[in-house]
Amino acid sequence: MENMTMAMLAGINLGIGIALFFVLWLVSLRLRDVSFVDAFWALGMVVLAISSLWLHAGDLERQLVLTGLCVAWGLRLGLHLFGRWRRDGVDKRYTSLLERAGNRGLGFATASLLLVFLPQSILMWMVSLPVQLGQYGAGFGALGYAGIALAVFGIAFESLGDFQLEQFRKDPANAGQVMDRGLWRYTRHPNYFGDFCTWWGLFLITAEAPWGWLALPGPLFLSWTLLKWSGAPLLERGLAERRPGYADYIARTSGFFPWFPKPSANPASDG
Repeated sequence: MENMTMAMLAGINLGIGIALFFVLWLVSLRLRDVSFVDAFWALGMVVLAISSLWLHAGDLERQLVLTGLCVAWGLRLGLHLFGRWRRDGVDKRYTSLLERAGNRGLGFATASLLLVFLPQSILMWMVSLPVQLGQYGAGFGALGYAGIALAVFGIAFESLGDFQLEQFRKDPANAGQVMDRGLWRYTRHPNYFGDFCTWWGLFLITAEAPWGWLALPGPLFLSWTLLKWSGAPLLERGLAERRPGYADYIARTSGFFPWFPKPSANPASDG
C-alpha cells in the first residue's frame, strides 16, 4: 500500500484494535466469560503487525523480519493461552474483578467493556508500538541486529519455559507440587522474562527507524506490568499460602531475571 505517516498508521491501528476487541466483547456477552481475552492480547498484536506491514510500503526485508518476529511470538503465545483457557475455563482473576464491579452496580456487559476489553485494546496497541513504528527505516545496523538476536532469544526462552511447565503438569505425580526444574530453576517466570526480551528486542530494531524512540512507552509499560502490576505480583499473590513449598521456592529462586538458585532453607525441597 502507499506510504503514510507514523501518526496515520498508528491511528488506523488503534481503530483496528478497538474494533477487534469490541467484537470479542460481543462474544463474551454470549459466553458470560472474558477469560479468553488474554489469548487475544497476543493474537491482536499479530493483527496489528500484519496491518502495519500492509499499510506502509517501506523496506520490505526489514518489515518482514520485524513482522515475522511478532507473528512468531504472538501466534505461539496466543494459541498456547487459548488452549489453556479451553482446558481450564474461567479465570478467577477476571471473575473477582467483575464481581467487585457488580458490587458497585455495574452489570456484566458494562463492566466487561469498560474494565476489560476497552482498556486492553488500548494497552495492546501501546505495547505493540515497536512493531508498528519499526516498519519505517531501512536495513539493519548494529542495534537492529542486536534487537533481532534478543527477540529470537526471548521467543525461544518463553517457548521452552511454557513447554517445560506443560510437561510438568501432565504428570499426575506432580499435582500440587512446585515446578522448579529446567528454566524454572533459575527464574520463577521464564515466560514473562521471555516476553520482556522479545519486546525490548523489537524496540531495539525500531529505535533505528526515524522517530522510532516514540515506541518506547510500549516496552516500558510491558516491563512495568510484568514486574509490578498484573504479571508476577498478581500470579504469586497467595501462592505461598496455597501451595506447599512455594515460599521456599521464592526464597531460593530469582523472581524475574534468570540467576543461579540460592541454597534452600529446607534441603528436602530442593530438586
